Order: sequence, then structure tokens, then C-alpha cells
Amino acid sequence: MPKSNNTSGASIELLNVTKQYPNQDQAAVENFSMKINPGELIMLVGPSGCGKTTTMKMINRIIEPTSGSITIDGEDVLSLDQNTLRRRIGYVIQQIGLFPHMTIAENVSVVPKLLGWSKEKTAARVEELLSVVELDPKTFLNRYPKQLSGGQQQRVGVARALAADPPVMLMDEPFGATDPITREKLQAEFLRLQESIGKTIVFVTHDFDEAIKLGDRIAVLGPKSKIEQFDTPARILANPASEYVSSFIGEGAALKRLALLLVGNTKMGAASKANAKAGSVSVSDNLREALDRIVLAGGNTIGVQDATGATVGSLSIEQISEALGADVSALGK
Repeated sequence: MPKSNNTSGASIELLNVTKQYPNQDQAAVENFSMKINPGELIMLVGPSGCGKTTTMKMINRIIEPTSGSITIDGEDVLSLDQNTLRRRIGYVIQQIGLFPHMTIAENVSVVPKLLGWSKEKTAARVEELLSVVELDPKTFLNRYPKQLSGGQQQRVGVARALAADPPVMLMDEPFGATDPITREKLQAEFLRLQESIGKTIVFVTHDFDEAIKLGDRIAVLGPKSKIEQFDTPARILANPASEYVSSFIGEGAALKRLALLLVGNTKMGAASKANAKAGSVSVSDNLREALDRIVLAGGNTIGVQDATGATVGSLSIEQISEALGADVSALGK
């Protein structure tokens, strides 16, 4: 995903973090270590029960670590008051957790009120955030959660997590309960939002395709949150570290890599070679979308347009294949 030019996130470091529950022989998380850069969106992927959610929840101490250290911008989170810490970290969950008896405005303003913000500052922040998540304040301020669709409620959940402008956001399968169409739309809106705000985000998902689409880096976790591979989506797709990692990628790794490559960064042919029946793609589209349109049209090439709608070249199946091969070679260096 494109990196934000407005990074407001914090660095996070987990060092030898372990969670051992009483009366259990094995640790839920064992010696977990990870460094996260300011403004990074890190995806934690793994099977149910592997410890990924436990690991994430230890960052804001919803779950207390048994041992190890966790720092945010060099500050030990275990030395902070729990409530103070949680107010500085946005938290979004799959169940959303909006208060049903509160209006949307009241839900979003919960943390600012706890922090003692003035009514004027709080009201302005609520309106700003609803606009950011593309919910018209005039329409939604005084509505209640039950009057919103699932996708709209999820946007309110994101707005609430951002209310106090925290440097860190934790997201636990936030789009998992939505239907596929709504999920895809929310993912696109989330990428747009992150590009402008640049928070440091730890995002738990079981969906590897979601991890590829959203993450700057992906941590594929095994039992007890053991890191099997931690790298960019492109490198994991091109060079999975083990059979275990390959099982998460599933079939169609080449097609998934195409989704990471932009048409505009690909060597193109002359505009005159475009197949009119296939229509066109934009320079901002990815190569998987371009290939899909070519195949559906039954041809070999497609036109490429710039942001103004002008045709600037053509793209063939051969050129798409060459771009994929060049990308794999570059990642191997």
C-alpha cells in the first residue's frame, strides 16, 4: 500500500513477550519479539488459537504479559496506568462495540470527554471524523447505531478509535463480520484513510488476501505466536519461507503478486496496439485487474489511460508476464 506522507504514528517494540495463563501447560504466546516503525501497517496472520489476538491485546494491556517488555516510542507500557495507556491507543474490533443507547456523536466523543476536552473541541472533532470516514455529519450525528448498516457502524467504530488522535491503532478483524462487497469497500476506504493519517497499526486477520491488500508487512504466525515469516507482501508471495507459510498463501500466488503491481509502473506498448473490445485500464489499476479484463474480452491487449482519460499506451498478456518475472527477480536480489 502507498506510504503516508503524514506519518503521525509511533514506534512499537515487543521484546521476548510471553503470556502464560494459570493452569495451562503451554504458553499462549512465547518469547515474541517484533519492531514496528512509525506509520507502518502490520498484519498479524495465523490460524485460530495461535495467539495473534493475545499478542495484539498485550500492547494496550487488555491482556497483561507474563514477562518481556513492550515499548511505544521508547516508553515502557507496563509503567503506565492502564486507562491512560488505552486512551492513547485506538482500538477497533469485529463486533464494533458501539453503545446502543448513545447517538453516533456520543459514541465518537467517549474518549475526548474522558480526556476533559471542551464541548466545542469535541463537537468539532466528531464532525471532522465523520466526514473523514465519509458519513455526512448532518445525517448521522443524532442517529443511533441500530439505525445504521453494519458497514456504517464499522466506520463509526474507526472514527471513535481515532477520536483522540492516537499514534497507535489496534484492529482485531474489524471487517470480518461484513459481507464481501461491504468488506472490499471498507478496505479501500481504510487504505485511503491510512494514506492521509499515517498511524501505526497492528491489524489481526485470518484472511491472507486481506493481509496482502492492506499490509506494509505481514507476520505469519504459528502456534504460540511464533513468527514463521515477517516481510512485505511481495516478498512473502515470491519467496515463502516454509510449507507452513505457503499453506496460508494458498493457490494463485502469481495472481496475488499481480495485484501488488501497478499498470503505470509497467513497460507498455503503443496505444495503437490496444484492443478496443477490451476497453481500458487506468495507470492506477493493478496488473491483476488488467489481466482480468483482457481475458474476459477474449483478446491479448488492453488500452491504458492516464488520470485525464487520455490513452497513453497498451498492455499485453506478454508484458504482464514479463513484469511479474522482473518483479520476482528483483525481490530475489
